[in-house]
Amino acid sequence: MDLSWSGFNWPYLWTLTALIVDIVIRIVALFVVPRNRRPTAGMAWLLAIFLLPVPGLLLFLIIGSKRLPKKRERMQEAVNEFVAEISSREDNGLVTPESDLPPGVDNAVKLGRSLGAQPMLLGNTASLCIDYEESLARMAEAIRQARDYVHVEFYILVHDRATDDVFAALRDAVARGVKVRVLLDHVSAVRNPGAKRTRRSLTEMGAEWVYMLPVRPWRGEYQRPDLRNHRKLLVVDGRVGFMGSQNLVDSSYNKRSNRRRGLHWKDLMVRVEGPIVLGLEAVFQGDWYIETGEYLTNIAEGPIEVERPGALDCQIVPSGPGYGAENNLQVFVSLLYAAHRRISITSPYFVPEGSIMNALRAATSRGVEVELFVSEIGDQAVVYHAQRSYYEELLRAGVRIWMFRPPYILHSKHFTIDDDVAVVGSSNMDQRSFGLNMEISMVVHGAAFVQDLDGVNAYYRENARELTLEEWQQQSLPSQLLDGLARLTSALQ
Repeated sequence: MDLSWSGFNWPYLWTLTALIVDIVIRIVALFVVPRNRRPTAGMAWLLAIFLLPVPGLLLFLIIGSKRLPKKRERMQEAVNEFVAEISSREDNGLVTPESDLPPGVDNAVKLGRSLGAQPMLLGNTASLCIDYEESLARMAEAIRQARDYVHVEFYILVHDRATDDVFAALRDAVARGVKVRVLLDHVSAVRNPGAKRTRRSLTEMGAEWVYMLPVRPWRGEYQRPDLRNHRKLLVVDGRVGFMGSQNLVDSSYNKRSNRRRGLHWKDLMVRVEGPIVLGLEAVFQGDWYIETGEYLTNIAEGPIEVERPGALDCQIVPSGPGYGAENNLQVFVSLLYAAHRRISITSPYFVPEGSIMNALRAATSRGVEVELFVSEIGDQAVVYHAQRSYYEELLRAGVRIWMFRPPYILHSKHFTIDDDVAVVGSSNMDQRSFGLNMEISMVVHGAAFVQDLDGVNAYYRENARELTLEEWQQQSLPSQLLDGLARLTSALQ
């Protein structure tokens, strides 16, 4: 009897093995993928795995879970408890009474608080800046006025020619004894030009700095690599704060492809003073604790005494995987349903979740005027085409779409409700900002602030063209196909 393997039908064995593995992957996916996942996302993942079982499975294993490592989750829970403690202290005279808020808005504020947002605080001022270089200059000037500390947190933070003045101000602050702490996103730092120079500058000036959400498995630091901290904020002495959509980098992002196309980013930053700066401070302190394990001064301890220089009511809404139930999405939807006359949305990456689309359709159906500002061109192909896939549905619903002209990428992120409520911050209107990124948004109640944003929107209209349904219906079949495929892949989260 010949016991050797020489005569064995190896091709048959490999084919049988591959078939068994393929079937097992598909069956397991049916049980694992849909669990605790939005139906659209579950269907997209199942389609990817059924079409390409092994590559689809590998991709799912890498980016299929939104869960943070357990240690980070425990630390985020501690941060949420810290914010809840501040929120519970309504005897300090800083919290806006719910009776002072418009109907519907009060419920959105209450909803936000129940999902991890801070209380709405009264007595604030807020000024807008849409000039990229001027915004950097304002931040540098505020840093030069610092007496005790400067806290800096940006998704993209690069020392380049455009930000040199900000880095010089930070260096001077350290030299005169001001404590400078800096947080910057790790993956973003690695991907963007200038990482080495930035690290060297921060170290040489004597700033305390750390990467947010580092992906360094060799150091035991790993989570889903596309879970990023997308926040942009600056706090000086707890008196002055900045937040919004602008990163701390040149308006071209120093990328050759952008420079070749002549692209520059248009952003919006808000300078705030008053009690709301404590809200920005709480977000920074929470992120600092999660990344370093160090508790900074606990602003929830002792009496809170702060000036109230203005008349605006503001609420900070931090969001991300560490917060339950996509809290920024729920607050946004609640505010959209509160609109009586008009809604104006600006979002560079508008890939709306179903509840957003339903809210906009409901708004136009009850006579609310809705307009959307987006860029005419895109810097991220998949998101750009996914966004375009919603244009026909929006136009048919009665939404006016304004396309900001090239070579600018309209990167501002804000929306207004009627004449006295607005939201500004780092959050896009897409599933990434709702479910994956750490974001920060600010709800503002005040007619003066909305008037200022109306002025910004007027500038957008002057530099945009309106997209019509007739024009959109003339797009080519290949373009429609790309848009549809991109829309499908946008659900993979």
